[in-house]
Amino acid sequence: MIKKITILLLISSTVSAQDKGQFESYSNTFYGEILKESNIYNKTEKDAYKSFKMNFDGKQIPQSLDKFTIVEAENPISQGNTGTCWCFSTTSFYESEINRISGKTINLSELYPVYFEYIEKARGYINSRGNTHLGEGSETNAVQRMMEIYGTVPFEAFKGKPSDQPFYNHEKMFGEIEIYLKNCKETNYWDEEAILSNIKSILNHYMGVPPTTFKYEGKTYTPRTFLTKVTKLKPNDYVDFMSLLQKPYWTQAEYKVPDNWWRSDAYYNVPLDDFMFAIKNAIENGYSISIGGDVSESGYSSNHDVAMVPSYDIPSEYIDENARQFRFSNGTTTDDHAIHLIGYKIDTNEDWWFLIKDSGSGSRNGKFPGYYFYHEDFVKLKMMTFTIHKDAVKETLDKFNNNE
Repeated sequence: MIKKITILLLISSTVSAQDKGQFESYSNTFYGEILKESNIYNKTEKDAYKSFKMNFDGKQIPQSLDKFTIVEAENPISQGNTGTCWCFSTTSFYESEINRISGKTINLSELYPVYFEYIEKARGYINSRGNTHLGEGSETNAVQRMMEIYGTVPFEAFKGKPSDQPFYNHEKMFGEIEIYLKNCKETNYWDEEAILSNIKSILNHYMGVPPTTFKYEGKTYTPRTFLTKVTKLKPNDYVDFMSLLQKPYWTQAEYKVPDNWWRSDAYYNVPLDDFMFAIKNAIENGYSISIGGDVSESGYSSNHDVAMVPSYDIPSEYIDENARQFRFSNGTTTDDHAIHLIGYKIDTNEDWWFLIKDSGSGSRNGKFPGYYFYHEDFVKLKMMTFTIHKDAVKETLDKFNNNE
């Protein structure tokens, strides 16, 4: 009897001691310390990033545009926040070509070829099942390709942005295109007609709808009739050059960079001396050039409007085909930027300087907004390809044909 009573008392005691909950403020003192110290750190002034740049003190660099022999060219304009230097430089080049051929001054639409380059990139992405490069960039000969397919239009017929938008900006537009196409790849959806229709909707929203007909100086044209009847440009008259040891000289070869997404193998690959001769001979004879290469160099200064090769990089006398190929192969020379070479001067040391028209933002930080002065060594080492009229390089092309 005593044992039973004891058990009941224990049970009763256990029941009466049942746990209860309560509300209380969240507390994590150490986490609060983490936040406090993190905020202090984030507000602390950090040392600004500094890149290693050439000191130009005492260097004899051009101080004026007046000393340059310059082909006729439109005033520089900004490409804004877009990766479309390839089209701005080459459109400027074709404007100069129109003036050289016919004496006309025509301001072409830079964004008309860009619109259709995005269409063709999407088409290439579809046809390769997502295995072509997706990016805003392209090559200078892409403008020629778009002209052949879609013609061209004057600036007033297609501005390529809302009229109240101060600068071109493709950040959101390209982001939408990229997400959409990558989703098509992930879901294995490859209906070309439907995909291109959606791409056009994105482009139309941000850039506007390109015209199929328009009026110019009182007459109605299509983009193709404007190209042939007004500009007088013949896209097949333009050729592209490169100089790289990785392919046999005196052959046409592919320029292997991501922005050559359609893998054009039409580049005339010539020795470096011939490459430089073609550039100098052309500009001396009144032909401008759309040229591209690497601009992220120690001797490249937007504040001084100049591009040079410092001796601590490589002395002038050592710049040759091997130095050029070495930098391209190890990735220190990249396919950064395209610009329009419009003039030249030869200084008292017999050094060549080239006047460059540039649509990039960096060209607007110095004394000559929209322009750079490129030393010939910089072109020789860092400029990789160029587009030019075939008549300007007749001597080189004849030599090319004789070496085939």
